[in-house]
Amino acid sequence: MYITADQTQHAAPPTVKRRRLRVLGTSITLLPPVRERARADLGFDIDFTELNFLDCQRQAAMEPQGYDVYEQCFHNLDIVWFWGALQPIEIARIREWDNISDLVKLGGVSKYAGRGRGDAPVKKLYIQPGGFLGSKPSRHVSMLPTVHNMDSFGYDARVFGAGLDARPSWGWLLDRRAKGRIALVDEPAIGFFDAALAAEASGELEFADIGNMTIDEISALMKLLERKRVEGFFCGTWRGGDEAAMLVEQGSVAVQSMWSPVYGKLRGAGSHFIEAAPVEGYRAWHGGASLSYHLQGAELDMAYEYLNWWLSGFAGAVMARQGYYISNPSRARDYLSAEEWAYWYDGAPAARDLAGPDGDIVVPAGSRRAGGPYTDRARRIVIWNTVMDEYNYAARAWDRFVRRVTEGVEA
Repeated sequence: MYITADQTQHAAPPTVKRRRLRVLGTSITLLPPVRERARADLGFDIDFTELNFLDCQRQAAMEPQGYDVYEQCFHNLDIVWFWGALQPIEIARIREWDNISDLVKLGGVSKYAGRGRGDAPVKKLYIQPGGFLGSKPSRHVSMLPTVHNMDSFGYDARVFGAGLDARPSWGWLLDRRAKGRIALVDEPAIGFFDAALAAEASGELEFADIGNMTIDEISALMKLLERKRVEGFFCGTWRGGDEAAMLVEQGSVAVQSMWSPVYGKLRGAGSHFIEAAPVEGYRAWHGGASLSYHLQGAELDMAYEYLNWWLSGFAGAVMARQGYYISNPSRARDYLSAEEWAYWYDGAPAARDLAGPDGDIVVPAGSRRAGGPYTDRARRIVIWNTVMDEYNYAARAWDRFVRRVTEGVEA
């Protein structure tokens, strides 16, 4: 078949396939403003696959060909790394490496700050000879440190009181004043430790190392939780922020595990449901981004572009607006207003209403963040989200407990 000159003029132009990066992660980082700005700045398409913590970890380990970048937390690294699903990240290719906080590189914001028990990110940061993960600096890391926070719980001031006299304690998660209105986050590397902190703070149990319990200690904690469940202390568990907010708005809880963005979702209950700054200290976590093992050549270059973009400032500002911190805050400051920086990082009262990532007001003028400035909060980390040596035993026991709580609520 011959094509005439006239036909050639009207033929459709060849299709140019746009580069595409596939990111697997959770609701912590996979936000529309992040994706839209990254696409605009980097010039390639970005697909987000958002799952809960456990499903995300499972898919990352078992289907590494299905994603390019894995965004999760350091405590979720062990399984994915040792299944061979990830490849080392070259520090020399990370432009902002020297500006990343000592909280992740050394384990504390200063040499005198407490390190916290459990899976401090530095313990799994550097790749050691033989492919193991450890704290000794090397040329490669397992995960690029990005977003992090110091978590606690939320409580109803009408039940526990407010102001300086309240002195919030993790023990409130087992407090008789809240019987029947207590909820925990359903994640064995997170909610499990909220319960353990509560057991210690209330004087019910004591652990030799709360970050790495023995089987006997795990059994003792689960026996305590089961007794409290039978007595009617728990009203439910949750896996996502929307579920947590719904429990508060419905009046179902007087105290529960909470994540920072949830407070911005509260409307009617926002005036009396308060973020705790526990006297015992915080349970902290640190997230980041890792590279799938299959990446090479141009695809690998594209993934490094995305990792470097994450530390260029915009994403850090978006994280701040939902109550999270970034590992190189100086760059994020360029994208935050003076009032936003003062509230989120300096602990000052909000000089005006402040918006969250979606533009809705999440901080009313005059509010002050619980726990104060970033450095004060970071110095008071008592434990990190952790996968213990006996994690499998703890996870199975935790799942049984959660099922019984759920069945009891539904009944």
